[in-house]
Amino acid sequence: MAEISRFYGIIIAMFGNEHNPPHFHIKYGHYKAIYTIKNGVIKGEVPISVIKKVIEWVEIHQDELYQNWELLKNGKDTNKIKPLK
Repeated sequence: MAEISRFYGIIIAMFGNEHNPPHFHIKYGHYKAIYTIKNGVIKGEVPISVIKKVIEWVEIHQDELYQNWELLKNGKDTNKIKPLK
């Protein structure tokens, strides 16, 4: 697991050798979800307040998320992405 960002208690991570579509994992306390970069939550559950923050963060960093996805697909390490402030 590559933690790529952390903000407001939300941990964003990507895993190598994952399936399409491009996505990342959200962890918030005991909540967990998988979030596609393009379409949102596809599995799991997190509070709506967390999803709103994640949506805002994704809008800012979408290009960086896709870049990290490609890095992982090519067996390389991800880059950290600035947290939401």
